[in-house]
Parts: sequence; structure tokens; C-alpha cells
Amino acid sequence: MKDLLSFFTIVPVRGASLEEAAREAPMLPLVGLVTGLPGAVVLLAADVISPGVTATLALGAVLLAAGMHHADGVLDVGDALMAHGTPDRRREVIADTRVGIGGLGALFLVYAPTVGALAALCAASPGRAALALFAGEVSARSAMLLTLAFGEPADARSSSVPFVKALSGPGRFVGITLALVVPLPFLLTTSALAPLAILTAPLVALGALRIAATKFGGIGGDLVGATGEACRAVLLVLLSATI
Repeated sequence: MKDLLSFFTIVPVRGASLEEAAREAPMLPLVGLVTGLPGAVVLLAADVISPGVTATLALGAVLLAAGMHHADGVLDVGDALMAHGTPDRRREVIADTRVGIGGLGALFLVYAPTVGALAALCAASPGRAALALFAGEVSARSAMLLTLAFGEPADARSSSVPFVKALSGPGRFVGITLALVVPLPFLLTTSALAPLAILTAPLVALGALRIAATKFGGIGGDLVGATGEACRAVLLVLLSATI
């Protein structure tokens, strides 16, 4: 799994190419166990620091562990969704390095509820909040995998292409199975809404695929990353509702 970690995290392992990382695509949900660890450790310090500050630092820790890559996807997709025109035009906006109000709004709508939900969970039980964050990280990568497994790239040059190819062969079943199974232990021990929470990753992925088809003409790396960030937010808000 070291090639996936090299590509999707800041863990200091041998640098891998896009194609090398894609070969390990079925194991993508397991990356959430690595990115969730620093945030979970921070949450356990909630007895010393206020829940709001702890939640903010915990989210920052998981975003940093992932190299901020997917946060950039939220920014780019947010800008593109606010653009008028054809799917080609929206893909041009995604590739544009300038930041617009749509991107800033998307960052707020994704991360503000995430921090609020984590703070509420933290105030109730730091240990439960840590488990919920692990659930969020694993589910985020599961949603990304499902989007890659069932999506079609909008552009042959997209960074999603090698992953889509890797998940169209024998690894497809393994990847989908891991995406559905890996979040289960965390969800079943965290929430009374576990049966509903289990559906979060598939439903968010389904929504992302719909948006990709209608707005962008297919999936791309930024949209896949944004899907994971949205899934984490939705799941943590749902889990916080059971406090």
C-alpha cells in the first residue's frame, strides 16, 4: 500500500507515479486509517483543550496528513459549479489556478459543518469523536473509490483515468467490497444510526456521479477528491445527530 500512501498522504515513503498508485486503487479505503490517526490523537486531548479548538485542530491534522490535496478539489469544484456554460467550460474553470467565491463558499459549506459536528461529538465523548473521525476518513476514501469504480473520466488526460482502469479489472470486486466493509466497525461502535450511516458513502458517490455526468461530462481527480471531503462532512453531521 506504500504507493497509495505516497500519492494520497504526506507519509514519507518512496515517491510513486500516478500509474503505480493506481495499481493499488482497491485498497484506497485503508488510506483513511492512516490519515485519521493524527486527527484522532488530537481529539483525545479534548479534556485539556476546548471542543471547538480541538475539532478545528483535528480536522487540520487529517487535511495535512492528506497533503491538502482533496481540499484543493473542493475549492476547484466549487468554483466550477458556479460557472455558467458547457461541461467543457466548467472543466476549464477547474483547471484555472485562480480562486473564486464559489470555491471559498464550497470550502465553508464542507468544513464548517465538519468542525461543528466534531466539536459536538468531542464535547460528548472524545473517544467517540475519535472513532467517528476514523469512520469519516475511511468512508471518505470509500466514496472516492466508488466514484472511480462507477464513473467515466471526462477527459483522457484526467488523473482519474489510471484509477478507473485499475478498478475495471479483477480489483473492482475487491475495491467495492473494501469500500463497503472497512467503515463498518467504526460506524457500528459509534452511532445508533449505523444502518443509515453505512449508506453515506454509496449515496454521496451516487450524487457525485450524477453531478459529474450533468455538469462536467464525467469524473476528474478534483471531483473525486471533493466527493471524499463531502462524504466526511455528511457522515460526521449524521453521527453528531445521535448525541
